[in-house]
Amino acid sequence: MNVGKMGKRQHHLLVSDHQALARKVLYRIGSRVILHPWFRLTRGMSFGVRALVRDEDGRILLVRHSYAPGWLLPGGGVERGETAESAVIRELHEEAGVVAQGRPQLFGFYCNEQQFRGDHVALYLVNDFRCEPFTGTPEILEARFFAGDELPDGTSPGTRRRIEEVTRGTAPDLHW
Repeated sequence: MNVGKMGKRQHHLLVSDHQALARKVLYRIGSRVILHPWFRLTRGMSFGVRALVRDEDGRILLVRHSYAPGWLLPGGGVERGETAESAVIRELHEEAGVVAQGRPQLFGFYCNEQQFRGDHVALYLVNDFRCEPFTGTPEILEARFFAGDELPDGTSPGTRRRIEEVTRGTAPDLHW
């Protein structure tokens, strides 16, 4: 493209768009091909958190990742020196712009061995929160609330089971 015919500002925006797209693609590839396998090799056990967030209408927050198929409960890994509770609060804010107003309640602790060897997940309930403006990130493409009986296609089986446990008031399973 001839930069002379478009303004320098327009050219800069075009270059920035290409750079943002390149970063997004590299992040996706790096996450799936390098980071996830590296974590699996270097850690004997991994510990993650997920949050089941319900709004005043009982709708449930789900996120759609750039590196994993389908819709999931928001969450992520607990970092060294971080509590599970602070991790779930951090992940909610990073992944969906949700700020917990009260303490999240621990609902269940699960073994996720079928998905990842040595993986464990704590599920927290969050009912008291506020939402900040959120736009997609290289990691999270969408964050939306859905009615429990109208979950989107592609909602993961583990996510569906956790929602069912919470909404029906049944005891948590031992496996994710």
